[in-house]
Amino acid sequence: MKAQDIIDLEGRYVLQTYSRPDFVLERGEGVYLYDTDGRAYLDFVSGIAVNALGYGDPEILQTIREQSGKLIHVSNLYHTIPHAQLAEMLVSHSFADRVFFCNSGTEAVEGALKFARKYSSTHFGSDKYEIIAFSGSFHGRTLGALATTSREKYRKPFEPLLPGAKFGVFNDLSSAQELVGERTCAVIVEPVQGEGGIYLASKEFLQGLRELCDAHHALLIFDEVQCGLGRTGYLWAHEYYGVTPDIMTLAKPLGGGLPMGATLVTQSVADSIAKGDHGSTFAANCLVAAVAQVVFRRVSDPAFLEHVRQQGEYLGSCLRAIQGRYPELIQEVRGRGLIWGLQTSVKALDIVSEGYKQGILTAIAGDNILRLVPPLIIERKHVDELTGKLEAALQAVAAEDKGK
Repeated sequence: MKAQDIIDLEGRYVLQTYSRPDFVLERGEGVYLYDTDGRAYLDFVSGIAVNALGYGDPEILQTIREQSGKLIHVSNLYHTIPHAQLAEMLVSHSFADRVFFCNSGTEAVEGALKFARKYSSTHFGSDKYEIIAFSGSFHGRTLGALATTSREKYRKPFEPLLPGAKFGVFNDLSSAQELVGERTCAVIVEPVQGEGGIYLASKEFLQGLRELCDAHHALLIFDEVQCGLGRTGYLWAHEYYGVTPDIMTLAKPLGGGLPMGATLVTQSVADSIAKGDHGSTFAANCLVAAVAQVVFRRVSDPAFLEHVRQQGEYLGSCLRAIQGRYPELIQEVRGRGLIWGLQTSVKALDIVSEGYKQGILTAIAGDNILRLVPPLIIERKHVDELTGKLEAALQAVAAEDKGK
């Protein structure tokens, strides 16, 4: 089938909740994707921060072959080897004592909210149920997670949502102090906001939230679905801040491209959760848990994390240099490790579209934020290629903008 045949097929049968460009991706290798016409694209989206090890990684492919020949899925009604081993790996490398597995970031957040509510009702009664989130937050699209997601365009069509959610101002501790009180069950925050525009929390903000939660017997939830698992150059984004949560949500890169999420909790939270309180049919099936072990072992290696930090520093310096050459288009550059956002004076989607013509894939994080979340295995040469092609895309956008 030709590319247009596939596009027509999708348009006829798939629910239209996404806008896609007019090419069809067929295969990937390393940090490149190839469409059905054989055209290569340097990928700085990585499946929305999912494909940390790029495409066609030999160890992941070998693990899939080996595990699929043993067991793929039997459900959580039975003990299996890979998911128990993976849980041990996650706990031994984090603040947590227990792990609940699921299939996505949204599900991980739903679990976190349920666990927080159960903890509070068990220890303090049903009146302690409020969840504090922040401006710019994105925690998912199911009704519970959506209730803690701030952007109105996501929320408005589906209201009323989960009651008890309130919003403070991100990085404004005083706004949190006004909201957190005796009814507060939990505070949920991204150490680095992804969909909200690649905004980095300040140390004072996260440290202050920890103190507020401790003072009011509330739980602190860190959503690291996008910024965790090596993305910032630290295994956990919160390590940079010296602050630990009571609950943490993970997903995106964990399954190596297969669906997986996880909610990590302390033992005190786990003690309030009983058998039957939560569940998932497909969570941590044998295949995805085996692959996740490969991903986790690789991204948690100190040498790998050092590589991410080095490439991130170089990428940041290149992006700031571009900003210096195009100050009328790029107003601000923000990021850490290999998650970066460029605040633009034009529609970021225009830059994305021009990037396709240059052979690069980038994404947006709001109308005027260009988002870069490449595979964590990129090298300096890939940053140089991205820089040249992004600059060409910016020149085209600037020329078009002048012609209007």
